[in-house]
Amino acid sequence: MQKTYAEIYRAWQADPEAHWAALARAIDWFTEPTEIFDAAQGVYGHWFPDAVGNTCHNCVDRHVAAGRGDQPALIYDSPVTGRKARYSYGELLTHVNAMAAVLADQGIVKGDRVILYMPMIPEAIFAMLACARIGAIHSVVFGGFAASELAARIDDCAAKLIVSASCGIEPNRVVAYKPLLDAAIDLARHKPERCLVLQRPELAAELRDGRDVDLGPALAAAEGRAVPCAPLKATDPLYILYTSGTTGQPKGVIRDNGGHMVALAWSMRALYGIEPGEVYWAASDIGWVVGHSYIVYAPLLNGSTTVLYEGKPVGTPDAGAFWRVVEDYRVSVLFTAPTAFRAIRKEDPDGALVKRHDLSSLRALFLAGERADPDTVQWAEKVLGVPVIDHWWQTETGWAIVGNPLGLGRLPVKHGSPTVPMPGYELHVLDDAGHPVPPGTLGNIAIRLPLPPGCLPTFWKADERFRAACLSEFPGYYKTADAGYVDDDGYVFVMARTDDIINVAGHRLSTGAMEEVCASHPDVAECAVIGVADAVKGQVPAGFLVLKSGVSRESSLVEAEVMRLVRERIGPVAAFKTAICVKRLPKTRSGKILRGTMQKIADGEEWKMPATIDDPAILDEIAAALTGRSPNPA
Repeated sequence: MQKTYAEIYRAWQADPEAHWAALARAIDWFTEPTEIFDAAQGVYGHWFPDAVGNTCHNCVDRHVAAGRGDQPALIYDSPVTGRKARYSYGELLTHVNAMAAVLADQGIVKGDRVILYMPMIPEAIFAMLACARIGAIHSVVFGGFAASELAARIDDCAAKLIVSASCGIEPNRVVAYKPLLDAAIDLARHKPERCLVLQRPELAAELRDGRDVDLGPALAAAEGRAVPCAPLKATDPLYILYTSGTTGQPKGVIRDNGGHMVALAWSMRALYGIEPGEVYWAASDIGWVVGHSYIVYAPLLNGSTTVLYEGKPVGTPDAGAFWRVVEDYRVSVLFTAPTAFRAIRKEDPDGALVKRHDLSSLRALFLAGERADPDTVQWAEKVLGVPVIDHWWQTETGWAIVGNPLGLGRLPVKHGSPTVPMPGYELHVLDDAGHPVPPGTLGNIAIRLPLPPGCLPTFWKADERFRAACLSEFPGYYKTADAGYVDDDGYVFVMARTDDIINVAGHRLSTGAMEEVCASHPDVAECAVIGVADAVKGQVPAGFLVLKSGVSRESSLVEAEVMRLVRERIGPVAAFKTAICVKRLPKTRSGKILRGTMQKIADGEEWKMPATIDDPAILDEIAAALTGRSPNPA
């Protein structure tokens, strides 16, 4: 009989090492772990320190060896180019071997760093797995990322080689990658030895003699070659992922091989309820942690079929794009960001496009990346008719801290809460002095050390920076930098980043709670609330509202109604007297709203254009709404 979430969580609390030792048996090891955790290694200890294995072997080879080589492994769907492709596990193995052979021919060996500057195409997945195969450490940087930011990452990880493509495809334009790549290398102090460049049909790149290699012919020449999986310690790095919005020196989150495999393989069945052979779609980008964990590694570790989508939730061609993909490939579980659903809802508020597709295969929708406001969740529940499950995690953790385990018997939903901590995470809500606060009290969410397998062991070549940023403020805990509370039933409510808790006349208030009220207005598609400096109250909130398509009422009426709603539901203490309707909100490419930058503009502070911003022009609109003039970024 399958154990419940409560039984598993209690068993983990009683004997953490026994819990993770049992789950480690789901992984093929070259050398089985005999030691589960060593507190003396690393910053806070290492998981499976004496184990040896290989992530690529577990993602690809073992499924082929088990006789499942004909099962679909990867589905590629690109509405921006019109191309589609399917790869079985056997075909995936062939392509990954060829990519690994090309890397090896360029002198790449275990421990070398390889930057992948790629669009959402199959070759990007092949390259990630090929690096894992030979023991190289990959660092995926968004294709089209600014040259200065790419240069900073080249320098930080001392990349020996870069794998790129000639261009990326956006709904309305072709983005040339090669000029950005050339400029980044010119800027970087460390010079990569080689660049492998895939020429896409939409735009050919000019290759530099002596440094650049045309990847297409190189892969064709390597087809049929076999490269063995390197034996790697569980503690060896798999990848470095630089966090979004980095300024100054990049912050490289490290993911190890062993703990990462164990945690992700378990999460696919326990949290997402996905069995081998089922189709799972994380509608994200490989430039983000969601793409690493749940486009590439977790579905393939589980023997499932993963979808790689080169498109948008709206505009490729319309707000029914996601439903077309679900229908075409019989997707069982969809995972995306709340901002994607807010965009869909804005364009199709009644869900008319949903009704045009057969979504009978879809069992659940998972949301993460931004706070899933109750109004968006309830709309998705209504139009899809399936469970909509919010869950909360970070780049640093690599998998869910808090969730509702579909595979263990879904728990009752409380809108606004991602539900309960996953086994491995012991959460405490602390005041600023590090003392636990009573249930229902807003505070700093912290995780008692050690972090579970799959989480970062440290930052790349920056142990002291990791300690200072994440461990020193609350000794014995990892600081999530998120604020929230836990209710009497143990449900976690994540309300905002700690930077987004504002102090209004001595009252600590959550901008997330205010956004929840703003989003409940029937004309509001999405919103953001920031704290603006005030000479009397310290800070006062300002709300930015994006209206649904088709709303014809005067924006001033909506603004007044939203301000009244906040006063009614949160109280006069919120001093919510500013609401502004705007066409769009500034976001990162993963959909996170750039509240910090908006706040700096509002306060007249010096600010820097965020490296991960999706459309810089939106900040001009926000600045005009706030100040009546264009911004002047530092």
